[in-house]
Amino acid sequence: MAQINMAKAINLALHEAMTRDDRVVVLGEDVGIDEGVFRITEGLLAKFGENRVIDTPLAESGIVGTAIGMALYGLRPIAEIQFSGFDYYNYHQLECHAARFRNRTRGRLTVPMVMRAPYGGGIRALEHHSESREAIYAHTPGLKVVIPSGPRNARALLHSAIQDGDPVIYYEPKACYRLFKEEVPEQMETLPIGRANLVLKGKDITVISYGASLRAALEACEILQEEDGVNPELVDLLTISPLDTETIVDSVRKTGRAVVVHEGPRTCGLGAEVIARINEHALLYLEAPVKRITGYDTPIPYFQKEMAYLPDADKIVNACRETLEF
Repeated sequence: MAQINMAKAINLALHEAMTRDDRVVVLGEDVGIDEGVFRITEGLLAKFGENRVIDTPLAESGIVGTAIGMALYGLRPIAEIQFSGFDYYNYHQLECHAARFRNRTRGRLTVPMVMRAPYGGGIRALEHHSESREAIYAHTPGLKVVIPSGPRNARALLHSAIQDGDPVIYYEPKACYRLFKEEVPEQMETLPIGRANLVLKGKDITVISYGASLRAALEACEILQEEDGVNPELVDLLTISPLDTETIVDSVRKTGRAVVVHEGPRTCGLGAEVIARINEHALLYLEAPVKRITGYDTPIPYFQKEMAYLPDADKIVNACRETLEF
């Protein structure tokens, strides 16, 4: 198996999907000639041509609206939004149309499209380039929301998203694009949408995260093992809508303690929903209140203060220790 980073893994999935299915098309700003701002669409235009790799105007609403029309007429479009901070401009197309067509037509029409967008902080980007607004899409009925955490699951989940019969928001943690490499098998593989992954098995405390924050959570778990002799269990959500309640609840019932980690703002973030489901299904198993380590209810700050905004291993370790000592 080859060792590749997340950017290469997503690029590989696009090449594989377009090779095996002529209905798959890619559209967005600079996805063709310039091969994407992060080079995720590298080589696609040369291999598949301008009819399947389409450079669009700078108009997010137009990109997603066009993709919806393509999907309704039988294609499998993948619409790229350069940064998730700009996808407010296309939200009304997703909420008013993509998310509703199955219900609107009583199942006669569906919208099998993917909206890809890099999201989150950690690369010292400009304003509107580091937002984590995944909770908005998770709150929108009719949309599925997938967030990979590493090269292998990024490739597998993108294949699943492309093959899905409904619209999928595929948020790419850009801090992970070239952060590390991982073995990715030569044969194409998929992962089921709506299933979390148990990264570490443990018995003392459950740590729940996704996306780039999973790296900080994993580092925190390793510190707890080495310094405290704690045996943590780490859950990678992978899909935040639909959420894998079963895996979350089973883990918390076993450990009796939990910490939830994400970099999006705290209020109405995914952590709140995870805690609500724990309270609904595992309250009597809890030995301590569930803690959240999140971003703050402010715009993500610039450059020098950006890392202070994001969850890190120290914050997670401290939260776990407080929970264990409760």
